[in-house]
Amino acid sequence: MKNKYDEIKEKHQKRVNEFPLMFAFNQEQFENGMKKWGLEPNDTDKIYSIGGGGVIRKADLEAYNKLWNDIRKEHNELIKADKTGEGYIKDMFVSELENHEYAYTYELDDTLDALELTIEDIENNSALKHGLEIAIKKVLGNNYDDDYEL
Repeated sequence: MKNKYDEIKEKHQKRVNEFPLMFAFNQEQFENGMKKWGLEPNDTDKIYSIGGGGVIRKADLEAYNKLWNDIRKEHNELIKADKTGEGYIKDMFVSELENHEYAYTYELDDTLDALELTIEDIENNSALKHGLEIAIKKVLGNNYDDDYEL
């Protein structure tokens, strides 16, 4: 059963997947992607690198930025709406802690980076702090130490 965070993340991933972008890791992939866009391989002035091998058309840059701003806005609104940390916040921490193998590493950095949060953000927001504590307890299960502190 998916939690609320996973549902939202899946919805966001679908929007990103539908966006006209390409990933090219070799010349053939690059040429094929350019061809799909009706561009020649030397039309590099008409494309923009988004990093990690990703490329968009310059004409789509504004829409691409809006897509990510909308995704971040919805995510931040869901965090803000979870006043106790026991809903969306807990779900997002459980998902990202598991995704970054917290039960093995006991390292929060990758989880916080994925969520664009800092430890200061957690310490200054009681809902985030409570949600993280609940999530850690759930992820660690029987290995949870009652003396654990952030």
